[in-house]
Amino acid sequence: MSAGVFAAVLLAAFLHAFWNALVKTGEDKVAAMLLLSAGNAAVAAVFVAFKPLPPAELWPWLLASGLIHTAYQVCLAMAYERGDLSRVYPISRGTAPLLVLAAGAFVLPDRLMPTEIAGIALLGLGIVSMARGIGRDGERTALLPFALGAAICTAGYSIVDGSGARLLGDGPTYVAWSLLVGLVFFVPVALLLRGPGVLRARPAALLRGGLGGAASFTAYAIAVWAMTQAPIALVSALRESSILFAMLIGWVLVGEPMSRHKLASGAVILAGVVLTRL
Repeated sequence: MSAGVFAAVLLAAFLHAFWNALVKTGEDKVAAMLLLSAGNAAVAAVFVAFKPLPPAELWPWLLASGLIHTAYQVCLAMAYERGDLSRVYPISRGTAPLLVLAAGAFVLPDRLMPTEIAGIALLGLGIVSMARGIGRDGERTALLPFALGAAICTAGYSIVDGSGARLLGDGPTYVAWSLLVGLVFFVPVALLLRGPGVLRARPAALLRGGLGGAASFTAYAIAVWAMTQAPIALVSALRESSILFAMLIGWVLVGEPMSRHKLASGAVILAGVVLTRL
């Protein structure tokens, strides 16, 4: 992985943590997720406005991506209703690289160096260790299945979207079409969960949705582009350094505690990131 790709993925990691914080601090997590989806779909629509429709061979990948992203958004919204950003985020993001590594050994052509595999494993271990303490501070253990569901979906869309982007040969354009398809799937699910009221939003919420949508689109476009330049499992793992940014955002903006355990887990995560660069 080149230094430029490495820096770009770190930027994507920060933007990912940022939009998750926007969803977490929203009054209704499903409504916040819907606004974010609409925001990034609006950015995507502008991006592909003058581009041709995707070729026929790409549609199975886009439809699979839309379904997986919808499941991911539902799981993440439900998890944030039951737990803190600094608890849900590590579980949902930390388990994903290990799943991608395991699945990628069977379905992806990439071959990783031993130090990269060690870095992915250490990174995943550090992030998952951050999740210790479920049930403390008023959190509900019910967050666990939803957070793990989000992790499974993250692994799924990482493989599907990385492969689809390679097929198209244009990562950002693939992401734009994927987000548009995803919104088509997510709107009826949000209506089913919350009713017609989920479509009504105050101006401040619309602004948050637009800001979060732009951050989400940019973050994922960078990540999928990087998957066309470097091994998918390696990019997926490096993205999980976003937990370091989420720790700071949760501490400074959301008011969550910063414990010694969190700092120690952050050091393990950093060590995993360093190993992926050796």
